Amino acid sequence: MYKNSSLKQYLDDLAAKLPAPGGGSAAALTAALGASLISMVVNFTLGKPKYASFEADLKKILKKSEELHGKFLDLVDLDVFAYKSKSIKDALDIPFMVCRLCFEAIKLCPGLIKKGNVNLISDVMVAAVLLESAFASASANVEINLKSLNDKSLTKSVRKELEKKARRMKKIRRDTEVKVGKIIRG
Repeated sequence: MYKNSSLKQYLDDLAAKLPAPGGGSAAALTAALGASLISMVVNFTLGKPKYASFEADLKKILKKSEELHGKFLDLVDLDVFAYKSKSIKDALDIPFMVCRLCFEAIKLCPGLIKKGNVNLISDVMVAAVLLESAFASASANVEINLKSLNDKSLTKSVRKELEKKARRMKKIRRDTEVKVGKIIRG
């Protein structure tokens, strides 16, 4: 649906008086932007003699970021479908998956601080900020759907996982900002 349409179309629909796309879909798109920035940093690093010793690690990071980018794009549309399906379980599962994948994606950022092209170091920080933002946004959608689902056991389990991941993500984002800031300022 949106995966193969223009960004303008998506943003026009997001702004319109339509039930979907909404915040969940926007969170997935934000996460896709973060994953894409990770890929960009790696693509500008591979093949540079200065970073040749990191080539194998960089290729692994690129493979993972490209995989995540594709999954996030799929989730942009799946969130729209879940909303239209009126299934609370589906509406919960999609943003929960966005959260889990954001957690996987942000873990790619610290390695790029040392191994990525220093000329794109600020993009590593932007990726981390976008991924944390997407996580927080998707978490809000998880919470509202948990409330509607009315399952105390599931709610407790999901909240525990999200709280733990949120703390780790905040630390990774904060550490990334500090380290990138030192590199940028010299």
